[in-house]
Amino acid sequence: MKKDYLSVLDLNKEETMALISRAIDLKKASYRGEELKGKTFALIFEKPSLRTRTTFEVAIHHLGGYPIYLAPGDIKLGVREPVKDVARNLDKWVEGIVARVFAHSTLEKLGKFAKIPVINALSDFEHPCQALADFMTIFEIAGTYKVNLSFIGDSNNVSNSLMLLSAMLGTNFTLAHPIGYEPDTKIVETAFELARKTGALIKITTDPLEAAKGADFIYTDVWTSMGQEAEREKRLKDFQGYQVNMELLSYASKDVKVMHCLPAHRGEEITDDVIESEHSVVFHQAENRMHTEKALFLKLFES
Repeated sequence: MKKDYLSVLDLNKEETMALISRAIDLKKASYRGEELKGKTFALIFEKPSLRTRTTFEVAIHHLGGYPIYLAPGDIKLGVREPVKDVARNLDKWVEGIVARVFAHSTLEKLGKFAKIPVINALSDFEHPCQALADFMTIFEIAGTYKVNLSFIGDSNNVSNSLMLLSAMLGTNFTLAHPIGYEPDTKIVETAFELARKTGALIKITTDPLEAAKGADFIYTDVWTSMGQEAEREKRLKDFQGYQVNMELLSYASKDVKVMHCLPAHRGEEITDDVIESEHSVVFHQAENRMHTEKALFLKLFES
């Protein structure tokens, strides 16, 4: 049976913890192998990327595989031909699909019609590979998942995956968002259900200072993502007061670490001095994308 990774929920708690542990070992060993030798992977990108494309291509190369990058104009998913036809063509030629898309429904169609594993490299609903790298970073720094993680800003794909993974792993998670930018109801309900089993505390507020109080890790993301450019001016007004700056950090724990999935709009959701400070672990996160992706490939393709 083929296994997809479209959501952080596609692996259970034990599998996720084991994957992160394996990623840490791979990182320590600067691991190179041949587990993917003879295997080719299609990288479908509807959105451009620095970290996602580079880390996936390098991870595949380091494990002996071969990536084929398919740019937005190469396929035109759902325009030039139906997604289901793309899926059924690719599974005749390659061993796996990594897709960075606008709509999560595109991933679901790829997963439904392709007979090979499909990995979510970003959709409008979740960013699971980013969340894996984030929790690897948290565990490397804290040595535990029992920490206070606060996400301040937009309720988006990144915060969705972080909330779900926090609930699964027992991490206390607080989301602070402006009115009108509430998280998806299904995500919240699922997170609370998971949290009842692990003891995680999930809190949602509109007060960024409340979220910052006692936080061990503060996370933010851009206020205007790709595809939302027409909303930029409105969002800049709506998110005033949600900037991660040194004043906000003064409410957090003394050794608070600041996280961002990048790219950052310095001077908007986060200040330059915070990113350049000793609190910042944003480039630590970026490196860990490659290691967790290696571990994910090994998990999905292990015999």
